[in-house]
Amino acid sequence: MKLLIAGDIGGTKTSLGLFSLQGGPRNPLREGTFRSAGYESLEDVCAEFTDIGDKAARFGVFGVAGPVSGTKAKLTNLPWIIDADRVSSTLSLDKTVLINDLEAIAWGIDLLEEEDFFRLSQPGAVNNPQGARAVIAPGTGLGQAFMTWDGSRYRVHPSEGGHASFAPGNEREAALLLYLRKRFAHVSWEHVCSGSGIANIYEFLRDEGHCEEPGRFADKLKNSEDRAALILTTAVNEDNAPEICGETLNMFLSVLGNQAGNLALTVMATGGIYIGGGIMPRIVNHIAGSPFLKTFLNKGRFSSILADIPISVILNPKVALMGAARLGLELMKKSQAGI
Repeated sequence: MKLLIAGDIGGTKTSLGLFSLQGGPRNPLREGTFRSAGYESLEDVCAEFTDIGDKAARFGVFGVAGPVSGTKAKLTNLPWIIDADRVSSTLSLDKTVLINDLEAIAWGIDLLEEEDFFRLSQPGAVNNPQGARAVIAPGTGLGQAFMTWDGSRYRVHPSEGGHASFAPGNEREAALLLYLRKRFAHVSWEHVCSGSGIANIYEFLRDEGHCEEPGRFADKLKNSEDRAALILTTAVNEDNAPEICGETLNMFLSVLGNQAGNLALTVMATGGIYIGGGIMPRIVNHIAGSPFLKTFLNKGRFSSILADIPISVILNPKVALMGAARLGLELMKKSQAGI
């Protein structure tokens, strides 16, 4: 029986699964998660994963957090260069396909159940079942993709819009841009709307005197392996959280809402905006009362169009793995059919 190895390859973690045509993309025969920085290459991770059991996989599809050019990809936040031909040779695969990680998320959306989403209420929102869809995912970086209806199904299109120039939406964000320009030659949306972006916002608020940083929290932050997670967890879970944590959270959501609105207008996403990534499920209960929706809608005379677009937060952390598996199993079917 031919099997598929599929993966969601991120700057922080790599998730792999072994899939069969019989089980489908929601039911891996085996899966595992690995800390990406602990390995020299994708091949090293896959070798450890396949050593756990059999090596029956003959196809590989990997969603990678970076731009894909043909058979090669360079991860944006991890020093890996992935070559599909080399992966095939190393793992004895008949074929390896690389796609962007946001493409993988997009492929996975239709596999999800209703409980896999948090629906952000918009009074006028009406889903257009054949309208374009947009996906934005703040995590280690900021990914974006979109989907268009071709008359029979959705087609997925990658994007590197997270690296477009950051455009502030208010005076404080304009000050943030000036602050970050001293550090970066080019300030992108990823610099303010990702895990590293959360840390950048926090440092701006502290260094520019907008908020005090309590000494006790500064010590915790200094010793933390994941500063963004600590800042957000403190903001949403502690009753007497430092003001700077709450302000960082609000500024992050303001920026995210702004760029999500930009993306929705860019592709006319009447089929919905989907927010993925590892950050949003941690703070999902704080979105409704945050600046997110205000900045999403703040597009002048086009605000009414955005008010009709459904917004969904993806809660299932395996959506990209399932999406890569869905595409891989479709390719396997075509291969077996000689297409």
